[in-house]
Amino acid sequence: MKNIKAVIFDMDGLIFDTESIYYRGSQEVADELGIPYDAEVYNRFLGVGDSEIWATYHQMYDEEFGSDLVNDFIKLSYERVVDYLKSGVAEMKPGLLELLSYLEENNIPKIVASSNNKDIIEDLLKKNNLFDRFSNIVSVEDVKNAKPDPEIFNKAHEVLGIDMDNLLILEDSNNGVIAGHAAGIPVIMIPDLIQPDEELRSKTIAVLDSLADVPAFIEDNK
Repeated sequence: MKNIKAVIFDMDGLIFDTESIYYRGSQEVADELGIPYDAEVYNRFLGVGDSEIWATYHQMYDEEFGSDLVNDFIKLSYERVVDYLKSGVAEMKPGLLELLSYLEENNIPKIVASSNNKDIIEDLLKKNNLFDRFSNIVSVEDVKNAKPDPEIFNKAHEVLGIDMDNLLILEDSNNGVIAGHAAGIPVIMIPDLIQPDEELRSKTIAVLDSLADVPAFIEDNK
């Protein structure tokens, strides 16, 4: 691995423990509307953009429940999740602050590349005093194709203007790892809800238990 000159962070499930909040909001609303939903369904969409998720919901549920009820499910679950996020319940993932400090001490810039909406990304970063610690944000509004398409990481590469071999992507989801690998940028996976299989591991340079393990990995691989 070449010297790391910039780090690209995913957000959901990596910077913040938000995936459990998204699942909670979706599950609550699905139960209220009588729509069959569980963790297995939710996990299919980890790292996927909203528009693709919503289109798939219509494919899954329209025939049995009708498009109007599915639209209600989408709208109400989104509102429920936003309410939870605005209440400040999203916690930072272990090791995040230590990693940010390490990168700053070594003058390594960092940006966020997330399939989430920019206003939610900015709001969460600001609420946790992290907004000024990232030099840029690439969000779903900046691309046409969500992960696992590599477009968001290609855009991040363009924003940073640094050779791909000197970049590092930190991801927690299968789709994020696939997208990073397809972009040709080294990826470290820190699994959140789903552990990687061997095929996914082969698309990473490492699978680590925590963000706290990243500084040592970078030092050991200089």
